[in-house]
Amino acid sequence: MAKCSYVPLFETKQVKGRVLFRCIAASIFLGICFIVMYRLMFFPVGGKVERWIWIGQFLSELWFCFYWFLTTVSRWNSVYRLPYIQRLSQRFEKELPGIDIFVCTADPLIEPPSMVVNTVLSVMAYDYPPEKLSIYLSDDGGSDLTFYAMLEAANFSKTWLPFCKKFRVEPTSPEAYFRTASEPLNDADNWLSVKKLYEEMKMRIEATIKLNRIPDHIRKQHKGFREWDFVLSKHDHQTILQILIDGRDSNAVDIEGNPLPTLVYLAREKRPQHHHHFKAGSMNALIRVSSRISNGPIILNVDCDMYANNSKAVKYSLCLFMDEKKGDEIAYVQFLQSFDNLTKNEIYASSFRVLQQLELHGLDAIGGPCYNGSGCFHRRQALCGKKYEKNYKVDWKKVSDTKADESASFLEETCKVLASCTFEHNTTWGKEMGLIYGFLVEDIITGLNIQCKGWKSMYLSPERDGFLGVAPITLLQTLVQHKRWMDGHLQVFLSRYCPLLYGYKKIPLKLRLAYCPYNLWAANCLATLYIVVMPCLCLLKGISLFPKV
Repeated sequence: MAKCSYVPLFETKQVKGRVLFRCIAASIFLGICFIVMYRLMFFPVGGKVERWIWIGQFLSELWFCFYWFLTTVSRWNSVYRLPYIQRLSQRFEKELPGIDIFVCTADPLIEPPSMVVNTVLSVMAYDYPPEKLSIYLSDDGGSDLTFYAMLEAANFSKTWLPFCKKFRVEPTSPEAYFRTASEPLNDADNWLSVKKLYEEMKMRIEATIKLNRIPDHIRKQHKGFREWDFVLSKHDHQTILQILIDGRDSNAVDIEGNPLPTLVYLAREKRPQHHHHFKAGSMNALIRVSSRISNGPIILNVDCDMYANNSKAVKYSLCLFMDEKKGDEIAYVQFLQSFDNLTKNEIYASSFRVLQQLELHGLDAIGGPCYNGSGCFHRRQALCGKKYEKNYKVDWKKVSDTKADESASFLEETCKVLASCTFEHNTTWGKEMGLIYGFLVEDIITGLNIQCKGWKSMYLSPERDGFLGVAPITLLQTLVQHKRWMDGHLQVFLSRYCPLLYGYKKIPLKLRLAYCPYNLWAANCLATLYIVVMPCLCLLKGISLFPKV
């Protein structure tokens, strides 16, 4: 294509209201200056106790001023991306790359298989050529109940995918769709029959879960159940790998004769004497296994407690990856994750609106948002440790069809070693390749490591949310989640991956500073505790800490 005829696949626009925000920030800075002046000019000369209390108050205020500065850095110049999927279809319709989608689950009790089924079905029904979609479920619980649910999902997908296409279903999760949609005036019989099929499938799955074992007549229906004859426990078992739908097989079609996406079940090997590295280990195993089966150049990872809410999300992300001028430098595209279970008053602020609607847009303008662990499209090469080079260029014609030629049974056997406990020994997996091990927030540190290798990232928040998940709705759930995040971010700041040091001369200074508010989130507790406690005690003792009116 000639340079003069280049038309971008996406547009970058400045967020409105920047001037107003900067005026407000300037007024806050002026107020900070007055606070500092007051503390210095009216320093108490009385008792020693008063002086130390005054100093403590001043240090706490200085900390919050510093923290305000760090947050303002990430909000100063926000942008948003506007993809044009019509241009993508016109230019690359026959060269669209394969997409490997990873879904991770760990416990059939905490994460019910019926919920996992909805997640898998929602991503299988993307508005994308099904022969170029490959869905991988990582079951870290090693449960035959989850495996059975996947068999049900594979069978129901033959009806669900053409139904989604016919009725333009949004969202493509059966549970979410039938919960809110009403039957159409035309072809109501077909609509009701599919709803009945889904409800029957759901009842079978839940009845099996309640029974807590797979009935014998079901076990005989698929060879994969024999794998559980050798499973000692969910923490001690061999690799279980089953290709439930082989998208390359001409017989893998839906009820209308259209091809189905590839669907793979994986329970990686676990042994008590080997650390499994939680979700990071699961993701790395999926990266290796998928490279052998489908090897899609783009990887999407989602959690099992969320579902695809926008069937065009794949094409939105490809508009950024496949842009001829700016796409080759992008390592990952992070989508906004919203939630469909928020309480009316949202008393625990679980939606993170400021982060998702303001700060991530700001990060996008200074090098790219952090990797949030879910709802993220990755370039496989970047996720596998490749450093960005200025002359790097992708030939999408060559990478559009890279699936293996071997039979499904052969791939099942040969890929098991890739998910074994010992495969990563004496390799760079978990250090330079895949997700980084050793941190509670493996997603954040992985995104930082990728950016420090020269790649950029981008943030997408389309009008219709790309994904909807489940947010904590109780105080205990919120505290547990926040504690994990705060501990993990502080762990990053105190490690060799501290953005200020590790990112030196690798990423822009603004981006290094923008990581710090999250890394220092836990440190806020000290200044907050002082601000809450000491003024109250001083009020009881008659000690003045603030200007008199």
